[in-house]
Amino acid sequence: MTLSTLAASPPTSITMTPDVGSLPGGNLLQQLANGLGGWALVLALAGLLIGAAAWALGSHSQNYQHSMAGRRAVLVSGLAAILIGAAPGLVNFFFTAGQGVK
Repeated sequence: MTLSTLAASPPTSITMTPDVGSLPGGNLLQQLANGLGGWALVLALAGLLIGAAAWALGSHSQNYQHSMAGRRAVLVSGLAAILIGAAPGLVNFFFTAGQGVK
């Protein structure tokens, strides 16, 4: 086959069905992803608690910079937890959206 023949009639029979168990070690990778997600949530919780404490201490001591740093830590940790929870749905959404491209 020449390049001009391939360009004129691209193959249309290529499909993909993702399956974690199709390759050796796939289940191990799934467990690793689950564990990383768990650790990420624990770190987000720790950041939220530390940020809330810094926000409270900065507010009570009239220290504007500590108060703002604590508030920012709370917001970033909360956003991180939202993204960690939404990550599988976001990946699936974009994968499904990509499947619709022809």
